[in-house]
Amino acid sequence: MRTLILSCDTGEGHNSAAKAILEYFRMRNIECEVVDTLSLISPSFSEKASDLYVFSTRTQLFEFMYRASTRISRHKIKSPVYYANKLYCGKLLEYIKKHTYDTIICTHLFPAEALTSLIKSGELSATTVFVMTDYTCIPFMKETQLDYYIVPHEHLIEECVKEGLVREKLLPYGIPVEQAFYSSQSKEHARKECKRLFGERMNENEKWLLIMSGSMGFGHLNELLKQIIVECGMDVEVILVCGNNIRLRETLTKEFSCNQNITILGFTDKISLLMDACDVLFTKPGGLSSTEAAAKQIPIIHTAPIPGCETKNAEFFHYHGMSYSSSDIKEQVRRALRLCNDIPYRNKMISSQKMHINTHSSGDILNICEKSGA
Repeated sequence: MRTLILSCDTGEGHNSAAKAILEYFRMRNIECEVVDTLSLISPSFSEKASDLYVFSTRTQLFEFMYRASTRISRHKIKSPVYYANKLYCGKLLEYIKKHTYDTIICTHLFPAEALTSLIKSGELSATTVFVMTDYTCIPFMKETQLDYYIVPHEHLIEECVKEGLVREKLLPYGIPVEQAFYSSQSKEHARKECKRLFGERMNENEKWLLIMSGSMGFGHLNELLKQIIVECGMDVEVILVCGNNIRLRETLTKEFSCNQNITILGFTDKISLLMDACDVLFTKPGGLSSTEAAAKQIPIIHTAPIPGCETKNAEFFHYHGMSYSSSDIKEQVRRALRLCNDIPYRNKMISSQKMHINTHSSGDILNICEKSGA
């Protein structure tokens, strides 16, 4: 079996899911690779699309586009998204044939739309799989006609059917995350390693709060840090990950330079380690980051979402007891402290995470791919 995994650089969650599948498939000696779909048009086109996505999320443009997409998706006409993705079908088919792929997995809507066009034209015979990376059925999903759809949870199946997907194609296997998030090391060991990597002044004996702001550093981080200082003073260690937002990191580092219990990081590949070290995680409700944290069984406080899919993610996690979600920053901090101090309350959230997160997602995806190709 030769597998192509198609993603897009519009939000890191799609890439993270693709990398998780790649990691697991290669562990099982499956030939596969991840490709940024829009780079098949040109690297510069992919970069511009990524820049547009980041711009839209920092303004009200993304919310407007998501709501407009939802309205358009209710009608039976094909969307502009479908026709736009048809434009590079030839290049995609050429790439698939050149590398003789017989299984294609998508972690983004764009390649799923392109593959649908190829399937309709009779030019594609490979097994096709779509992996959802949010806890909702996104607009335009019903336009796609792939073989299988990996749904994050069984409770989302009815929503997907209502939106037009075929029930028999829906498999509630969860969102795949990298293997490191399915296991944990002791808090003591993780904190010693964090001190070695990020700063010897960290106090291993205090409560540790981890704040993740997404790959581009979103959220009301200044206000959150100030509220933590008001509520906790020096009695907690705070680690804030700003992702690739260099300007944000520089601004916050300067503003909180006198607070020795606050460590501000840029992009890091040590998220699994940081989760092991922390007592509570504050994070915007991205589908992947939320699933990673729940797989780690870390209490989660969901901060303000990017309107759209992330709003649905926060609602799903909060409803199922896997996180606490609020737009009130003061309440976010107070609930985090309760999760640190109230052991039964903390354990209840962790139990919900254990119940609702599939720790064998990548393996289940591999099984269905192998059965389809048999």
